Amino acid sequence: MTRIGVVLLLAVMASALYLVHTQYQSRRLYTELDRALAESRRLETEHQRLQVEKRAQATPLRVERLARDKLQMRTATPAITQYVTADGAPVVAPAAPVAAGGRP
Repeated sequence: MTRIGVVLLLAVMASALYLVHTQYQSRRLYTELDRALAESRRLETEHQRLQVEKRAQATPLRVERLARDKLQMRTATPAITQYVTADGAPVVAPAAPVAAGGRP
């Protein structure tokens, strides 16, 4: 009877230790999952913010202003347009007549 009692006591102790270990692992994994979900929400918010910023940066008016100011570009007019023929010689387009307001 003593031998069976000791075996049963060891089995109960092993079972209790395994239960404690399993609960600890469960809590640790739940905490890790919660952190991952919070990080996912943070990254999704950051992604949406960056998408809005990207759309704001790519407006046609802003692109045109940057091209004019930083790259010293200007709109193409017939007065500054050069056409290239098949032999490679540039042909200057005739200047457009200037309207009364001073703009072509």
